[in-house]
Amino acid sequence: MPGTSIDIPLPPEIEEFLKAPKCIKLPQPGKLEINLPTGGKIKGITDISKSVPDDCTLIFSLALQLGPFLASIECLMKLMKLIQPLIDVVKGLGPPPDAPKLVKAIPKFIEAAGEVMPCVLNLTGAGIPLFVKDLLCLIVKLLNCVIGLLKSILSVMSGIALQIQSAEAAGNSELLAALQCAKDNAQASAQHVFSAIDPVMFLLSLAEPFLGMANVDPIQTPALAAPEDLQAMQTVIDTLDGLVKTLKLAAEPLGGC
Repeated sequence: MPGTSIDIPLPPEIEEFLKAPKCIKLPQPGKLEINLPTGGKIKGITDISKSVPDDCTLIFSLALQLGPFLASIECLMKLMKLIQPLIDVVKGLGPPPDAPKLVKAIPKFIEAAGEVMPCVLNLTGAGIPLFVKDLLCLIVKLLNCVIGLLKSILSVMSGIALQIQSAEAAGNSELLAALQCAKDNAQASAQHVFSAIDPVMFLLSLAEPFLGMANVDPIQTPALAAPEDLQAMQTVIDTLDGLVKTLKLAAEPLGGC
């Protein structure tokens, strides 16, 4: 008859599966890096301002970093071109002097030196303090983003922890399973945010030679462990807050943030 519904019994295992709370697990943070010809590495930076990152996000992060890297080694490549003519000039000077080799080497040396001189002027001029100030302020902003997200996750996890206690006391297994899923996902989010700290610390360590050129004392990067519980996450937040204050103090003589 029209409008009549018929109940079709399902096997017990299917009914049990449909009753069980569904938990969609978030992926764990990955790591990608590129070995550089200069001996260092570029690491993929997790963009914590967007959705949960995947490998594609890290790949594009590496691609965006390659352009600045190639620009940064332009002077180094010019310097490398200077080495061979310089060696030829030294050999031409002797002993014994080799006039033909010297006549041939000196024009090449002068040409290569002319390409290097703008790099020397930039590195010994007022560009270094300005660069260091901007770099320190950028790292401060990056760390503030991390701190803000960690504080938000900590607040969420604290609320979930209280709800889990209530669900356990009430014996509500379905609610407990859903809350456990929410807790696992919050912890996964914290891990993603934490994975963004290492590249920031790496950036700060790379800046150390420039800090000295700008008369800024070396900045000690703190050792941080991945937060496994609420107390550990609060410790990470406090440590990063302290580092932000240190960086701001270091930037003050250069103009401040």
